[in-house]
Amino acid sequence: MTRECPMPHCLAKDAQDAIDLHIIDTTSLDDWLAGQDESVHDWVRLNGFSGKLGQTLLVPADGDRAVIALAGYGTAAKRARGHFPLASAATKLPEGTYRIASGLPEDMAETECLGWLLSGYRFDRYKSKSDKVVALVPPQGVDADKVAILAEAETMIRDLVNTPASDMSPRHLAEAATALAEEHGAEITTIVGDDLLERNFPLIHTVGRAAATPPRLIDMRWGASGPKLTLVGKGVCFDTGGLNLKPGSSMSLMKKDMGGAAHVLGIARMIMAMKLPIRLRVLIPAVENSVSGSSFRPGDILASRKGLTVENNNTDAEGRLVLADALALASEDKPDLILSMATLTGAARVAVGPDIAPFYTDDDGDALALSAAGARVDDPVWRMPFHEAYETRIEPANADLDNAPSGGFAGSITAALFLRRFVSDARYVHFDIYAWQPSNAPARPLGGVGTGARAVFDALPHMLKL
Repeated sequence: MTRECPMPHCLAKDAQDAIDLHIIDTTSLDDWLAGQDESVHDWVRLNGFSGKLGQTLLVPADGDRAVIALAGYGTAAKRARGHFPLASAATKLPEGTYRIASGLPEDMAETECLGWLLSGYRFDRYKSKSDKVVALVPPQGVDADKVAILAEAETMIRDLVNTPASDMSPRHLAEAATALAEEHGAEITTIVGDDLLERNFPLIHTVGRAAATPPRLIDMRWGASGPKLTLVGKGVCFDTGGLNLKPGSSMSLMKKDMGGAAHVLGIARMIMAMKLPIRLRVLIPAVENSVSGSSFRPGDILASRKGLTVENNNTDAEGRLVLADALALASEDKPDLILSMATLTGAARVAVGPDIAPFYTDDDGDALALSAAGARVDDPVWRMPFHEAYETRIEPANADLDNAPSGGFAGSITAALFLRRFVSDARYVHFDIYAWQPSNAPARPLGGVGTGARAVFDALPHMLKL
């Protein structure tokens, strides 16, 4: 049974009345037309269909021949310049059910089915919804349930990131995690407010104490056997910059600063829905970095769960502070792998732009697995270095660590080095993601977007030797 899709575009079981859809590469149009009867040839030429990426054309019925549909697939060079090329046509087809009849490369079938689903994504929580349904019968060999699970996880990531902070506070984020846990039979606990101090999470409390909604640490567990994986996600639900207040132009997108939390919840959804044989733990420090009389200050020396002291030289470098306590807790459980995801630095965006998820690891095998997975599922990632020579940059005169080294160089690397100081006795991978699509593209509308989540999920069997 094919799973229901939460979006207007969906996958369908084989249907007698499905319209045959031919995927036409620009360079193969003449060869395809050579195998058609004259009426089809003339209709295609008359309507100016060239196979250009995103073009669509319905060829009407003629006698006993049923209607067929064409979708332009462009050229290989054009397809390489974006993601989900079939999605650009999916949005232009009229309502109905379609079956791939020819032209879709076998190695792209799963990715293009996912793109078909995601092409129907709209963040419509605050708007009226469309009733148009465009369904696709997945090609032979495509696991429709898996594709639907990937789409559900991506939808959740996008919805969480897109939701404004007024409806996505630390409390709301904890509620979203709880709903996911209940759906899949996971255990979940939350440490809130001053209890963080009692339980020795001083950095999480320090960053979040100025907000009206108390900070909290979300802790979800699932699975009874297999290797132990702990996912840690930055859950800064809104970031004003604190007393080092951001300018308005830099604050406008800060509802997305919990993108790391959204991503680890999305990966957790994939893992639990696909029933991977692992022991999963998800840790999310959820805070708002706000301004009030109790805000932490530049120059404060802060205590951490691990015992390391941190000289706070910028209250806008708060994400690494809350992650530090969560990573220290993650290490105490001695998992086989710790993986963190965070919208951590603008330096990462300068380095690779919004489309690529940069990651850090000391393990060459993990790096190869992630890079191969990113290429395989069209979710690009790029390895960055834990450059040892920069360790001195995060060592100030008055404390063990500096959360915001001066100079402006290597900002993403120094942040990653800072986080690594709080990990003990575990392989560690850190992702510094953007979690935002800056302009409309096929299956990727402007707004929150998954970056690196599918690559991580695809790589896990290799990384954990499942």
